[in-house]
Amino acid sequence: MSLRSLVRELKEMRDGIGSTSKRGSERKHRLSRTKSHIAPDVVASTFEFIQQGQWANLPHELLFDIILRVEESETSWPDRAVVVFCASVCKSWRSITKEIVKTPEQCGRITFPISLKQPGPRDSPIQCFIRRNKESSTYILYFGLVPSENENNKFLLAAKRIRRATGTDFVISLATDDFSRASNKYVGKLRSNFLGTKFTIYDSQPPHDVAIQPNCQSSRRFHSKQVSPRVPACSYLVSTVSYELNVLCTRGPRRMHCVMNSIPVSAIQEGGNAPTPTSFSQIYDEPFSPSPVVKEKVPVPHLDPSSLLEPPVSDQGSTEQLVLKNKAPRWHEQLQCWCLNFKGRVSVASVKNFQLVAAVDPSHNISAEEQDKVILQFGKIGKDIFTMDYRYPLSTFQAFAICLSSFDTKPACE
Repeated sequence: MSLRSLVRELKEMRDGIGSTSKRGSERKHRLSRTKSHIAPDVVASTFEFIQQGQWANLPHELLFDIILRVEESETSWPDRAVVVFCASVCKSWRSITKEIVKTPEQCGRITFPISLKQPGPRDSPIQCFIRRNKESSTYILYFGLVPSENENNKFLLAAKRIRRATGTDFVISLATDDFSRASNKYVGKLRSNFLGTKFTIYDSQPPHDVAIQPNCQSSRRFHSKQVSPRVPACSYLVSTVSYELNVLCTRGPRRMHCVMNSIPVSAIQEGGNAPTPTSFSQIYDEPFSPSPVVKEKVPVPHLDPSSLLEPPVSDQGSTEQLVLKNKAPRWHEQLQCWCLNFKGRVSVASVKNFQLVAAVDPSHNISAEEQDKVILQFGKIGKDIFTMDYRYPLSTFQAFAICLSSFDTKPACE
């Protein structure tokens, strides 16, 4: 059997599994329609049905070779969706696919949703673009150099701008039509202060092997019709973005600093590593009772009043955090403007354009070449179209959140 015919059968199997799962979920919804309690929206599992298929019992060596050939042949989107189809066949296929597919740092490709939380490649940047919609206050991140003519671009993340009395929130989601924090599509948010000079990036899950102080909110408002048991209960602070005040109202580019709370400065040193999550955190709330019963009183553990005044213990103090700064532009006498070398990725002059490099102390023994390497660049190429190129140690989510801070109004910085 040729590889092309195998891919075709995988796509057909994927479509069949989706229709079977949909019919099962609809039948289960009809049976539970008369119940008055709030229940999580659980899709009927099709693993038992799939395990009986002809593809589930393939020898491990043969299955490994098949998925490896598929992964090596489909390197770009939308063809790379076949790799995701392989992970959706059954549990054995999924485990082997996750074993074969490498992180963006290792292979330079984005495959699964968790890839958006993992650091980018070290050698060459991942090139994306952002489309802004002023009417809906949304910002859509796509994978690719520029928008394609047929609008068949690979969607990555979406953000919605929400104005508050004390600042602005950018809610980041895996879907373009669901920005509720009660949804499992929620991945994080960006929050600004009143002046638009300081922004805080919150992640829906803690970075891998890094102690980050969560910002837990017990009185959350749910906007969805059903309560999901996998809703992230806390927001983890992973970065802060600060813009310097322009007190003298002088003309020039914005000056910004990014403190990456979740990335140590040792990550850009030789042999250093950045936190790399391998899966989304599965946070389960207490399940709802299937029938109304009398709730038993749960004894509250004794708390020492003195312990409530002590801040939580965190080992961040022993690890110095990575700080990014915008690369200083040069003044072009003939053009009479500030210029940066974006290597052809930016074509429109804008105050929003920037490049970020590492701001390190000489005692860290980091080479001048590494210090001058652009980690994130953002710039305008057309009306409501902006490019975003990032590399290690930033992830797609972190780079997107930093770029969103450039869209907010900053009257005190301009």
